[in-house]
Amino acid sequence: MKEVKTTLLLIIKDEQILLAEKLRGFGKGKLNGVGGKVEPNETVDEAMIRECREEIGVIPRNFKKQGIIVFDEFVKGEREKVVMSLYVAKNFEGTPLKSDEMDPKFYPIKNILYEKMFPDDGLWLPYVLSGKKVLGEFKYDENFNILSHNIKIVEEIE
Repeated sequence: MKEVKTTLLLIIKDEQILLAEKLRGFGKGKLNGVGGKVEPNETVDEAMIRECREEIGVIPRNFKKQGIIVFDEFVKGEREKVVMSLYVAKNFEGTPLKSDEMDPKFYPIKNILYEKMFPDDGLWLPYVLSGKKVLGEFKYDENFNILSHNIKIVEEIE
């Protein structure tokens, strides 16, 4: 099974979370944090910063790794293991801007639109928003239904 490393950044400011509507590609129409694939010769931190800059035009500051979530899922009909490093930032430079890929907006944390997000987000995101660090595993079928999942609260993330 092919393994792909990815990143996801959640920007949280003044009791709000920055979520972006995906405008094309995988997850089109869904709300999500900002992120993407780690390129060759790039660290996970570097990938997260690059993706944030490319997708919404901001540079995260004071970010912390809050989790690792492993997905066993189908991508273009092939089963893949996607290892997502999850970050939270409380500060950033720049103004979030719409790109051809993402349309970012701040949403109140108390009214997150989980129904417009990926199915797993509602299971792990509340822990992260409460400041906890998570290790998660999700297995999806070909129709992107969750077959199984496991979430652990941990003290440290590698």
